Amino acid sequence: MCAATENEILDHQQCQPSPQPQNGVDLVCDRSKILPPFSVVLATVLYFAEFISAAIICSMYNETDDRVWMGLTITFMLVPAVLIQLALTFIHRDLGRDRPLVLFLHLLLLGPLIRCIEALVIYFQAGRKEEPYVTISRKIKLKNGQGTPMEWEIGHSERKLAAHRNAFKRTAVIQAFLGSTPQLTLQLYATIQEKYLLNARVVLIAITLVSITYGAVVCSVLAIQIKYDDYKVRLRPVAYVCMALWRGLEIATRTTALVLFSTALTYWVVPVGLANLLFFFFLPWVEFWRRKASLPENVEKNMSKLGTTVVLCMVTFLYACINIFCWSAVQLNLAHRDLIEKQMSWGRLALYYSARFLENVFLVLMWYFFKTDFYEYVCSPLLAVQLLIGYSLAVLFMMLFYQYCHPCRRLFRHNVADCLRCVCCRRDARSLPSTPSDAAAAAETLPLPPDLTSQLGDYEAAFRGGRGRGLSGPLFGVARRDGEKKKAPADELFLP
Repeated sequence: MCAATENEILDHQQCQPSPQPQNGVDLVCDRSKILPPFSVVLATVLYFAEFISAAIICSMYNETDDRVWMGLTITFMLVPAVLIQLALTFIHRDLGRDRPLVLFLHLLLLGPLIRCIEALVIYFQAGRKEEPYVTISRKIKLKNGQGTPMEWEIGHSERKLAAHRNAFKRTAVIQAFLGSTPQLTLQLYATIQEKYLLNARVVLIAITLVSITYGAVVCSVLAIQIKYDDYKVRLRPVAYVCMALWRGLEIATRTTALVLFSTALTYWVVPVGLANLLFFFFLPWVEFWRRKASLPENVEKNMSKLGTTVVLCMVTFLYACINIFCWSAVQLNLAHRDLIEKQMSWGRLALYYSARFLENVFLVLMWYFFKTDFYEYVCSPLLAVQLLIGYSLAVLFMMLFYQYCHPCRRLFRHNVADCLRCVCCRRDARSLPSTPSDAAAAAETLPLPPDLTSQLGDYEAAFRGGRGRGLSGPLFGVARRDGEKKKAPADELFLP
């Protein structure tokens, strides 16, 4: 099992360390009651709610003979549903197992339902009889900036529930950015073009917005768990609230800007969307080719080079779709077996939000100058200012999250406040005297600007061993087959 699975398990256990640590490692022997799989139930409810609402809208479009709206709604309803079935089958490795009923339900697009039922059955049956632990997992617990190695005993029920939670986290991201975002954009555009609201359409818009926000929050949490897989990651409720406000405002303003632009310049929105998609799709591949690297070897035992390339293309496509609407929180590195760049650059984050802000300003300005008569009774300048303020608030909540709410913020070599002070230092440096003696004296008093190329500190690097897991690693969350073993490094024992 992947490291993200261990984070899932450890997040749902209450730690009771032994009073006598062995070799500086606290052993947690008492496994507490397992928490309900709320994330699995929520992802399943959002999946079926959006699917049923979209089906009702399609029937209404069929009655009014709106073939174009109906065709696009069906496409954005079925494509993510099929991809979710494939993802669940791939993660749980059901093709090599004798489970005909499960595969049949996946063919009927009911895979999330049977998976949710399986998770609930495991939860209600857990604790009825004592289970021997499967393995021992070692994580580093952060407290006041100090790391304490700790060990947890992992049982069968915890492992199975963690596998289900991991799978539904990935499907929530797929549902949000391959289904909900285009569906939301389409329904908003159809509402403006038809100049009236349907109750069923309003319900679908609300469900898609909730699904996108939830998927974006899950994407941020997954990014944290993957980057800090050696640490026990636990987010506080205020962190989830901050992430929800950050992601909700970012996606809402971005989607509104695209919809407004499409109503004014309908045919020009296609090249804008394709330019964004192609740029973020080919960016990881260009970096891969520039490094002159090769595909990771032995990333999956039963997968050929062609299969690996197809899966990587699907991953980069999802990565591009996420970045069209919001920051993906990860940077792909196709040359690495983990496929993730562990050291995120603050400069790339600032460049993304600066470019996205300028693009939103451009889209809103184009809409303002070429808007249709539908906005005759709308205060256009006020709407434009509200959109820009909303996106600025999203950036503000993002900065607050990284500064105060990030669970591993003490590992940062430099934080948001350091970046802002760096900008001020550069401005003050322009007024420094140019003589060598004065410059040397000023260098002793002024702090050097921080190096923003690395986010992680030396403390974290001391615990990382550069392990790679490939397609069965933390990005994919693929469960191991029964009996499949993995040699664990000396500093950490992983789930089998």
